[in-house]
Amino acid sequence: MPWPTRQSTSRNRDALAPFTGVAPLPALKIHFSTMWLHLLVVVLVLLFLYRWFRQSQILQNLSDKYVFITGCDSGFGNLLAKQLDRRGMRVLAACLTEKGAVELKQETSSRLQTVILDVTDNKNVISVAKKVSGIVGQAGLWGLVNNAGYGYGLTPNEWQRKEDFAKILDVNILGLVDVTLNLLPLIRKARGRVVNVSSGAGRLSVIGGGYCISKFGVQAFSDSLRREMRDFGVKVSIIEPGAFNTNILAVGPHMKILKRFWDNAPVEIKESYGEQYYNQYAENLKVIFHSGSSKLNKVPDCMEHALTAVYPWTRYSPGWDSKLFFIPVSYLPTVIADYVLCREAPKPAHGVV
Repeated sequence: MPWPTRQSTSRNRDALAPFTGVAPLPALKIHFSTMWLHLLVVVLVLLFLYRWFRQSQILQNLSDKYVFITGCDSGFGNLLAKQLDRRGMRVLAACLTEKGAVELKQETSSRLQTVILDVTDNKNVISVAKKVSGIVGQAGLWGLVNNAGYGYGLTPNEWQRKEDFAKILDVNILGLVDVTLNLLPLIRKARGRVVNVSSGAGRLSVIGGGYCISKFGVQAFSDSLRREMRDFGVKVSIIEPGAFNTNILAVGPHMKILKRFWDNAPVEIKESYGEQYYNQYAENLKVIFHSGSSKLNKVPDCMEHALTAVYPWTRYSPGWDSKLFFIPVSYLPTVIADYVLCREAPKPAHGVV
């Protein structure tokens, strides 16, 4: 009598299945696969509900809290100042110009106060910080939103000079750091929030000049600050917007600045890149600017959540381009990310490829 093999044993077990109530092996595999799939769906639903529950919890007594916002002349800072004012919070809106401050006051309640602030002027920053301290008193400053920024000078690196880089870095990162350091003692006192506006370009360097560099700097400063402030009860959030149709995406000023850089470039650089490169570069910028979202409320909504939620997020990425382009491509291997970004880029007249 031959010894039973694994195959014959399996056949016998399957044959006896109707009488023993034991399912055949393939059926068991299908059963377990379906069970794990259902379990995965349940886990994902529970995670979604947990995330929704956490993000929907909002702080109480918001009317007692002071929030300082930079860059309130226009754009996201202006929208946020009005939004928080309508909510009953005590807004301290920093504007670069007197005109911007007057117009904002006309459109808001008497609760909102304005100050004139140039974030690149250290003496001005120190003076404003003292004024804020006098206003908030022992309660401290609940929120700081570093929104002021400069987004011009989007050209190839070689077309610019050191001072061109310095101009944008002075506003977007050094000014942000200066304002934060001067107001941080007041924020620690309130165990409050710091909200720094970076960009999708703070994850992925998509263009030359100082803009991406400055936004990468905002990310690094915010990450280190968040870890340092954790034991003080201060939470730090980063806003990474995609392209939105604010004044900073107005095509005219960008084209004028791009032309100025091109006209001032040395002859050798013009010959190396060529007129066609300049023209295509300008067209590519126009495509980016025209693709900006008109749903501007998405960004101040994220800022408001970072200020008012019990559990604010570390990072907010408003805009589909931020979610579906900047973030995914930033995680790709460098060689693939380079291919994606360079595929549609203009080619220089005397390139080697």
